[in-house]
Amino acid sequence: MRIIESKILRRVLYDPSMLLGIFLILAFSYMAIFAPFTAPYDPVAIDVFNKLQPPSKEHLLGTDELGRDVFSRVIYGTRLTLQAGLTIVSIGFMVGTFLGALSGFMGGWIETLIMRTTDVFMAFPPLVLALAIAAALGPGLIHVMIALSAVWWPWYARLVRGQVLSIKENVYVEAGKALGASSARLLLRHVLPNCISPVVVLATLDMGYAILAVAGLSFIGIGAQPPSPEWGAMLSTGRNYITTAWWYPTFPGIALSLTVLSFNLLGDGFRDLLDPNWRR
Repeated sequence: MRIIESKILRRVLYDPSMLLGIFLILAFSYMAIFAPFTAPYDPVAIDVFNKLQPPSKEHLLGTDELGRDVFSRVIYGTRLTLQAGLTIVSIGFMVGTFLGALSGFMGGWIETLIMRTTDVFMAFPPLVLALAIAAALGPGLIHVMIALSAVWWPWYARLVRGQVLSIKENVYVEAGKALGASSARLLLRHVLPNCISPVVVLATLDMGYAILAVAGLSFIGIGAQPPSPEWGAMLSTGRNYITTAWWYPTFPGIALSLTVLSFNLLGDGFRDLLDPNWRR
């Protein structure tokens, strides 16, 4: 075990892309947690006398059309973005893992009911279905998070079900049944721990997709509403000033791109680390 852990640690240390992803995630997490201490200005404070000012010593990333500091708004937007992405992926992970494990292990009418419900959700493009749900609930970041969470779980359910169907046929599961172990114990202690690796990889990669989905819905006006410093909303307003104030939409876009890139790099690194062919 120590040899495997040592090899994994060496692989992480010598994987520049994974290290870059970890560094960026830690940097954005620091910004999100300590936003009140790192942001030089109030993100919603209006100063019309300094509107659309270019980057300077007073305002590192310039100001917007109402004189608000773009740097401070990007920092506070990090908190909203990571919170939304983590909430959506966590709900999808937990609901999908539970339903997929239950359907794969129990079989019968339970599996049929869960899988047919999953098919119904997967029959629609997830972003379109989330858009419809969010439009019905009304604009707002909370409603977007609810809508995306409602359509995010089917892929986890499908993946976990396939893993459980394969693992439950192993000898140690049959031995547990012969010794009188309950279904819940077998599922929680022996089956789920052995099928969680690909789900973790999917969740890490999904963080980037979830963040993009939230920003996209906010960009079209369904997500976060003014004066919220959400990156998608900032891009939506800033595009009107791209020819006269290039910094306004540019820096939120860079922050969004780097955040998505960091989770993709981390997910790719996890996928390589958890690949049994590589471990052998």
